[in-house]
Amino acid sequence: MERRSFLWRTSAGAGVGAALLAAPAITRAAAPAVRWRCTSGFPAALDVIFGTSQDIARRIGNATGGRFQITIAPAGEIVPTAQAADAVAGGTVECANVAAFWYVGQDPTWAFGTAIPFGLNFRQHNAWWIERGGDELFNTWLRQRGMQYMMAGNTGTQMGGWFRREIRTLADVRGLKFRIAGLGGNLWHAAGAVPQMIPAGDIYSALERGTIDAAEWIGPHDDEKLGFQRVARFYYHPGFWEGSAAAGWLVNLRAWEALPAEYREVFMAAMHESNQTAMARYDGRNAAALRRLIAGGTQLRAFPRPVLQAFFDHAQRIYADMSAANADFRRLYDSYTGFQREAVGWMRFTENAFDNFMAEALRPRPAGGGQQRRPG
Repeated sequence: MERRSFLWRTSAGAGVGAALLAAPAITRAAAPAVRWRCTSGFPAALDVIFGTSQDIARRIGNATGGRFQITIAPAGEIVPTAQAADAVAGGTVECANVAAFWYVGQDPTWAFGTAIPFGLNFRQHNAWWIERGGDELFNTWLRQRGMQYMMAGNTGTQMGGWFRREIRTLADVRGLKFRIAGLGGNLWHAAGAVPQMIPAGDIYSALERGTIDAAEWIGPHDDEKLGFQRVARFYYHPGFWEGSAAAGWLVNLRAWEALPAEYREVFMAAMHESNQTAMARYDGRNAAALRRLIAGGTQLRAFPRPVLQAFFDHAQRIYADMSAANADFRRLYDSYTGFQREAVGWMRFTENAFDNFMAEALRPRPAGGGQQRRPG
């Protein structure tokens, strides 16, 4: 029953159920038993992002009649997060659940698997990846490293992080020790901050001890679980370096090619499903978590517009320099930003216009200020 339920929900919800129609064939006795290990870059306490990887493993096992089993290990249990990509490439493990931009220190091209500052939102990233060649471009580059990358979840636009003191001007950024990942670190460094890449499980203690002055992670649901509200007061938005943030699975290319074709189809279908459900879970849980944080004393702050503009200008210079120095980065950047210009222009008249109206229409009104306006 569980396998039939998975096939139906995937077909109805994500449009990828056809990939699983071969599932009955792969439960034959002749189908090989495959056992993989997946090292996660996320701690088990994060129920959405770590839990989604567990869901993937369960879906794959159920859809193959238990013949293809994947064991998920939390961050650090097999290898440290920073070594996960190398562990996959070297065959220590068959796969890893990571944010690709953790590895921009090796090559900035890694960023396109997750996010670049002032980049695409969730829907736009999906469209670029699936429809406009992002998947092919990224994996053509990655295959020379002996791996394949598959998107398997997203956080949407993230929050800007937790700060001990307010950010009123760009001068407040200078010297700030800030935990941040990906090319966002390059951006904050250009603005005068001191970026540091710290795994999720170590952020709280670093912020509590004062080793860092500020930290970003994802958003209210995860941030509340990690307890950042207890050690920093000001919660900034938006996370302009992560207009969306895709997590994915790195898979050893030799292990992938050795799988039966049916197993690969099931694997890909489970990835497509998780890309939708992870986003839905964050959207369904973040608002309530933000209300709790504010009720508990968190001070919500927006980055001032001049600060955003200064960071945007820094980003354009960084991208120009990286494009000049790295042909792989330039190839993906040109594709990514070319599509972004189209997508932003289109959504300006649709989602953006509608969302802006609804935000105003449903805005709480002061007591005695008349009834709340409602659409229609």
